[in-house]
Amino acid sequence: MTVAKGSDPKDTGPSSPQRGEDQRGEDRRGEGPGLEAPASATDGPRMSDIAAGYAEKAGLHRNSAGHVDMLKSAGGVQGIAESILPGLVFLVTFTITRDLTPSLVAALATAAVFTVVRLIQRRPLTQALAGVVGVGISAWLANTTGKAEDFYVLGFFTNLAYIAGMVLSIVLKWPVAGLLFGFVRNEGLDWRKDPERLRAYKLGTWIVVAVLALRLVVQVPLYFMGEDGLTALATTRLLMGAPLYILGLWVAWLVTKPGDQPSKPSSSAA
Repeated sequence: MTVAKGSDPKDTGPSSPQRGEDQRGEDRRGEGPGLEAPASATDGPRMSDIAAGYAEKAGLHRNSAGHVDMLKSAGGVQGIAESILPGLVFLVTFTITRDLTPSLVAALATAAVFTVVRLIQRRPLTQALAGVVGVGISAWLANTTGKAEDFYVLGFFTNLAYIAGMVLSIVLKWPVAGLLFGFVRNEGLDWRKDPERLRAYKLGTWIVVAVLALRLVVQVPLYFMGEDGLTALATTRLLMGAPLYILGLWVAWLVTKPGDQPSKPSSSAA
């Protein structure tokens, strides 16, 4: 019995670290798949991936701090220039020449230059090509009617389409602000289960709708003034484009900010 007792430490001594290491290894290996493959975890990323994909397609980006990067979401400095300069070049050229053809050519050339720049930079062409197509349609409309103000009419229909889509998202309880900001805040689609968060994102979506509606309220009367309102129409189009969009996005972000929820830390601590 004495030998048996003396032999136990010899047998178990070296083996116990190995067993401990094996157990730790098994625990670590068990934790890896356990974190990656539970049913709830797999379901979560799928929903968040949907929201993330929607947000990225909409051009919404977040910075390293986890907040909305307003400048990047508006396309960055280059993206803002791509949206502003063709219309500005059209206005300046038409103001100087009072001739529609060279004004339209100058606007199209400006949009084309941005596409070439993106090719050289090897950056995605989606935004630049969309700009070229938009300017091309606007130029076609103005050239067809012979009215310079028709260069800006496409924007009215674009705004109406966005307004209709966002109002529909509110009615269906899938507000666009929730799909966008839920991704940035790592909420995925869980915010839909919380009536308070759902109301907040509905309000945020209404704010964006108000921005789009304000554009129409201000610009449509200027359009019907013809050439007399062209300068004011073009100026308000520039001011109420990217700058107003960034402001509206920022206000919607602040309004939909989650409140302090002390219940979550207490549940996690428990």
